[in-house]
Amino acid sequence: MRVFVTGATGFVGTAVVQELISAGHQVLGLARSEASAQKLAKAGAEVLYGDLEDLDSLRAGASQTDGVIHAGFIHDFTRFAEVCEADKKAITTIGEVLAGSDRPLIVTSGTALVSPGKLATEDIIPAFNPAWPRASEQAADAVCALGVRAASVRLSPSVHGDDDKHGFVPILINTAREKGFSAYIGEGLNRWNAVHRLDAAHLFRLALENATPGTRYHACAEEAVTVRSVAEAIGKQLDMPVKSIAPEAAAEHFGWFAQMAAIDCPASAKLTQERLNWRPVHSTLLADIENGVYTR
Repeated sequence: MRVFVTGATGFVGTAVVQELISAGHQVLGLARSEASAQKLAKAGAEVLYGDLEDLDSLRAGASQTDGVIHAGFIHDFTRFAEVCEADKKAITTIGEVLAGSDRPLIVTSGTALVSPGKLATEDIIPAFNPAWPRASEQAADAVCALGVRAASVRLSPSVHGDDDKHGFVPILINTAREKGFSAYIGEGLNRWNAVHRLDAAHLFRLALENATPGTRYHACAEEAVTVRSVAEAIGKQLDMPVKSIAPEAAAEHFGWFAQMAAIDCPASAKLTQERLNWRPVHSTLLADIENGVYTR
């Protein structure tokens, strides 16, 4: 297949491009800068200049390919509602180009808010939450009605691995270095699910090749990793104390990240593994921390 990939030079998107090319697909990657274009060309992909708010570039990419992986998102949390609306418009625009063709469109979502406090499964479809207005899945469902094989890959809150500079673990490490200790909230028994970025990339390819319209796939290799265990692994790597902080002190300590540091979001990928024969094989979150991936 010739595949259009948005977010093609991001942390996950780079791995997706490598996965697709290694499997024999051709990639047309969206690039908004010369540096991104050079990165794509070096990886063996074709380049389409544009960005997620340039709808004409999205139309051009979708119109000349056999399927689309929408891995891009504008990570500007100062205007979060606005960029969520841009994400929705991007998916709708791509879907309109693919309408009636049965070509696949794989969009990106997350597991963290599917079922907080309980095990999230692929068949749980939460109501739209105005407090977290990202509507990737709803937009994908809408374009299914146009005859598009649109499906969603829900990423773990911690997608880890080499070159992770902006994910949850780097945030915890930077906070620990700033404060002088590695912290968790309360007993630290709240759970994240996690996936290595190469395993996530493999799932994106399998979803593209086998997408069932309206399906949610879970890119989580580990169902439940306690935040305390993450904080302890970080403390060991940094040779720092590990401390519990009270819930009421979390906002001061973690800043905007306090909500994520406190969230309890275990998730299962059982249905995903059954439907796509996806088998994660890469290192675990704690292994990456303990092996110095984040502190070299």
